[in-house]
Amino acid sequence: MKFPSFTTRLLPRGAPLNFNLEVVEAPPNTDQLRIIMSYLPSKNSSSDSAASVFLSAHPSASSSKSANLAAIADLGRDKPNAFKWPVVVDWNAGKASVGDVEGVKGILELLRQKRDGDAPKE
Repeated sequence: MKFPSFTTRLLPRGAPLNFNLEVVEAPPNTDQLRIIMSYLPSKNSSSDSAASVFLSAHPSASSSKSANLAAIADLGRDKPNAFKWPVVVDWNAGKASVGDVEGVKGILELLRQKRDGDAPKE
């Protein structure tokens, strides 16, 4: 399901950020999980298992702590409460945040920096 573009303002000064927001209520599939893992900050993806990144502390997730990406996708589809939310992905910039509001704020801050010409050099 596609939603119209939304505009948000991070700072009182400056122009609003313009970006497309697509809300998907279904958990990511196996391929999306693999890509999201590669988009996570290195502090998350290099040492953490996929289960620790994507699965919540919900009791339905407890038996899957060593699951592979396909099993995690299946569990997320069958028991959405087992999944960490929100999952936010900037597919254009290759950035992601799973279950972390601060990570979402970081993605929005990078959009602001890009808009203002303050983006760090890659």
